[in-house]
Amino acid sequence: MKLPAWISAAASALVAAALPACDIVNLPEIKPGITTQAEVRARMGEPSFIHWNDDGSATWEYSRQPAGTNCYMISFGPNQVVSKMEQVLDDANYGKVRPGMSKDDVRRLLGAPGSKTPFTNLGEEIWEWRIEGMPPMEETYFMVHFDLAHGDVRKTSKRVQPKG
Repeated sequence: MKLPAWISAAASALVAAALPACDIVNLPEIKPGITTQAEVRARMGEPSFIHWNDDGSATWEYSRQPAGTNCYMISFGPNQVVSKMEQVLDDANYGKVRPGMSKDDVRRLLGAPGSKTPFTNLGEEIWEWRIEGMPPMEETYFMVHFDLAHGDVRKTSKRVQPKG
């Protein structure tokens, strides 16, 4: 039996709203040098993307876009134990985005964006992440502008949108 579309949409919204609450419980339990890949998967679920490192190890991406303001990258050593865990949507990482970087490089640094919008009249595609700002009155977004023809970074910007 197929569920009505509104029930599926409501269920998806509830799951998305519950993810940050689960992070508050699960993230403190993930300890570098102790927690295994199997334990991370049991606590956090399947990663939204797996980045393979040059040494054969992996970094798992847990993006909370478009509704959340976090993206967690959990790296594992060759022994499949957590070596590092970080929330990558921060000023330090925004500052690492440079003109000429590829889309893959930006994805690796910041995780999946909340939206990707092409502007053919400007010759740009803009990737946008919802980030920590000044709630509850406004929402803040970090944007990376890519050249449509070449696919590399042109510039970055931020925008603040009043809630209304």
